[in-house]
Amino acid sequence: MAQQAALKKKPAAAKKKAKEEKLYPFKYEGKDRRGTKVKGEIQGTNSALVKNQLRKQGILVTKINKQSTLFGKRAKKIKPLDIAFFTRQLATMMESGVPIIQAFDIIAEGAENPKFAQLVTEVKTDVAAGNTLASSLAKHPQYFDDLFCNLVDSGEQSGRLEALLDRIATYKEKTEALKAKIKKAMTYPISVVVVAILVTVIMLLKVVPQFQAVFSGFGAELPAFTLMVIALSEWLQAWWFVGLFGIIAIGFFYGKAHIKSKRLRDYEDRTLLKVPVVGDILYEAAVARFARTLSTTFAAGVPLVDALNSVAGASGNVVFYNATMQIKEDVSSGSQLNFSMRTTGVFPSLAIQMAGIGEESGALDDMLDKVASYYENEVDNKVDNLTTLLEPMIMCVLGVLVGGLIVAMYLPIFQLGNVIG
Repeated sequence: MAQQAALKKKPAAAKKKAKEEKLYPFKYEGKDRRGTKVKGEIQGTNSALVKNQLRKQGILVTKINKQSTLFGKRAKKIKPLDIAFFTRQLATMMESGVPIIQAFDIIAEGAENPKFAQLVTEVKTDVAAGNTLASSLAKHPQYFDDLFCNLVDSGEQSGRLEALLDRIATYKEKTEALKAKIKKAMTYPISVVVVAILVTVIMLLKVVPQFQAVFSGFGAELPAFTLMVIALSEWLQAWWFVGLFGIIAIGFFYGKAHIKSKRLRDYEDRTLLKVPVVGDILYEAAVARFARTLSTTFAAGVPLVDALNSVAGASGNVVFYNATMQIKEDVSSGSQLNFSMRTTGVFPSLAIQMAGIGEESGALDDMLDKVASYYENEVDNKVDNLTTLLEPMIMCVLGVLVGGLIVAMYLPIFQLGNVIG
């Protein structure tokens, strides 16, 4: 019985511990080692731990206040672009001869996001304690993935950390820029269509009933199109909550299924590549990501077979993941990279030929870098073209939804005018 009581207490204790470890923003004032007054904002679980953390940084706290997050400003999330900026800053300062500990201090002091400043400080503390940079970064896997840590480790082992950090920064910047272009291509049409649907719903709920009251006094048979719109308006007025609940339920269960079902995610990846126009953009983006990741890892001195493992994980699409794993098996058995790429039937001929030239000339990383730059530019151009192409299509959608409602409401009035005339 005592053991069962102890087991029941464990979840409660775990919940209490998790609640205690929640981070809150604190504003502080104090003096540094030189006696200069300093102030700022930092994240922490409680004031005592925050004071201890600041003391390790050489700051004697004279005043500290916990900030309210109910109506106040919440801490911003650390974004991948923040990590890219951190890497670029660290690479630049180390190339300029700034010691790594001092570089961390400069980056943390200049950070606008307190949560990001805290992350940099924690990494600095680990490095100052004698740990390697790679192992210190690996303690924060939600921000620094295996590829990032492995590349940093290669740089430390080879004594070329500054050069590797510069390459990682370029890789992160290019990757995030590519993601931004894809989001740009998707966000604009989706947002316009959502707004059009909302306008249509508002008209069905508020405008159509007004016309319906007018039509009831006509005493004449209404056109079929008008009757259909009125019926839709009446259903929406009576059952709008059912439709809203249905949309929320579909979104919720789809989100759950997307997370749990690998088969669904794989189906989505394959289907998206077949969508006209958008599929071409996603395909070329995946090729660019493959080439950029392989170029960066291979240039870092990672063996090709090991590099392909990292490339597969960063592919972002199951089609390219399976193709990369097949390439890895072929390369492990002695095949050339360009021949293995050709046998998958996934990669374009330009990428295959450039990989072949790189293997023959001993400059595989440079050739793959050129392939990545070419397809990144292609994605950029196609996104711009897609935006231009979608504008008239979006106008057509708006015309059908909003214009159709207006025509349906005014059609009886036009017919009544013809009868009177």
